[in-house]
Amino acid sequence: MIDLHTHSTASDGTLSPSELVYLAKKTGLEALALTDHDTLKGLKSAWQTASEERLPFLCGVEISIKYERKGHFHLLGYFLTPEVPEIENTLQKLHEARERRNEKIVEKLQEMGIDITMEELREIAKGEIGRPHIANLLVKKGVVKDFNQAFEKYLKKGAPAYVPKALLSPEEGIKIILKAKGIPVLAHPVTLQQTEEELENYLKELKELGLAGIEAYYTEHTKGFTNFLLSLAKQLDLLVTGGSDFHGENKPDIKLGRGFGDLDVPFECFENLKNSLEKLA
Repeated sequence: MIDLHTHSTASDGTLSPSELVYLAKKTGLEALALTDHDTLKGLKSAWQTASEERLPFLCGVEISIKYERKGHFHLLGYFLTPEVPEIENTLQKLHEARERRNEKIVEKLQEMGIDITMEELREIAKGEIGRPHIANLLVKKGVVKDFNQAFEKYLKKGAPAYVPKALLSPEEGIKIILKAKGIPVLAHPVTLQQTEEELENYLKELKELGLAGIEAYYTEHTKGFTNFLLSLAKQLDLLVTGGSDFHGENKPDIKLGRGFGDLDVPFECFENLKNSLEKLA
């Protein structure tokens, strides 16, 4: 059992990077990657703890990418070490844009008569603030009954408090990962909301830009869709990865390494990814 898609308090998870590694060890994972949103800040701590715990570990990041259709596009980048100076400047700019976005969301909620402040969010998040923290605060204040309603009523794309992110294009995202000697991987293809034919054509375009892998094993993928992605990866000569998208209590139904309970990412995904990174180093 391995998990190559997880989040910590460095972005919008609820476990610190070290706590995440300890949980992975306790859960019996044989390999782990930390892939926080638009930041590398948790990698050094997780990498050091994984070394101490003798848990095979890969450094990663999940970058939000510009996507004009209904769904959303996230790009995973994998690296051998926690220091990746080639992309830190770009990620810092994304971080600053994310802060401005949070402030605009709060302003919109306040204009709707909802009592919410950035200070309260900082206290809850203890680190990087994301929409899940805003959703949890809305639940805590009794504005909505649960996390999902917060997104449906206020925070999802098209909802009254939604504010779009400042995003990289697919080409820009892939390019900065390749420049940093990393492996760019399409995260959770299901969220692109494309037909199988559309996805096949889109992946061909992305491969031309330098995409090297696809996250076939994922919590919200059906068995049939996973098999389709595995076939497509073989056809297009793309690496296969997989992970739960674990966020701790921000997504309490998703378990580390197991997703909703039946996720099973083969160890060879980790081995192939690590071997490919070592060839780039």
